[in-house]
Amino acid sequence: MKRAQEWLHSLGPTGVLGIGVLIFCVPFYFSAVSPAERELQAQRSVAERLRSRTPFQPVASEGRAEELRRFYGLFPPVERLPDELERVYSLARAAKLELLQGEYRLEKPPFGIAFYRITLPIRGTYPQIRQFVAATLKSMPIASLDALRFERKKAGDSQLEAQLRLTVYFRPANEGETP
Repeated sequence: MKRAQEWLHSLGPTGVLGIGVLIFCVPFYFSAVSPAERELQAQRSVAERLRSRTPFQPVASEGRAEELRRFYGLFPPVERLPDELERVYSLARAAKLELLQGEYRLEKPPFGIAFYRITLPIRGTYPQIRQFVAATLKSMPIASLDALRFERKKAGDSQLEAQLRLTVYFRPANEGETP
């Protein structure tokens, strides 16, 4: 007994604390850590079995650059912006609509698709406006209708004033031509 006291005294408080932690760690490992490791391994094997049953395969990262290039190739280059605007105007003329002065804004993010936001005040009948919107979306798959607001001055008026907000998407300037 005296020998144990001398030994503990020579270890000092830090050494005694270290031995206490070691003595505590052994039962803790077998009661908490080891069962948790077994559960983790069981969950990993279940996940692997489920992953092997899925019909989907992970996408190879080598082909992503090519897929991205093909995706960007679906959009016209920004240089074709005047042609696309002329198409909008010609569709409005074909629908016999009166286009008022609009708001135009080109946004070129540092990467990704560039887009041109067009806000057009339009005057015409409901069927004319509807024909114009349908023709625009059909002939310009690169455009999206973001908002359409109608206003009628009087209840009996056949003429409407509408505000149309379109976004036309373009390929970034640094991307290659269509494949």
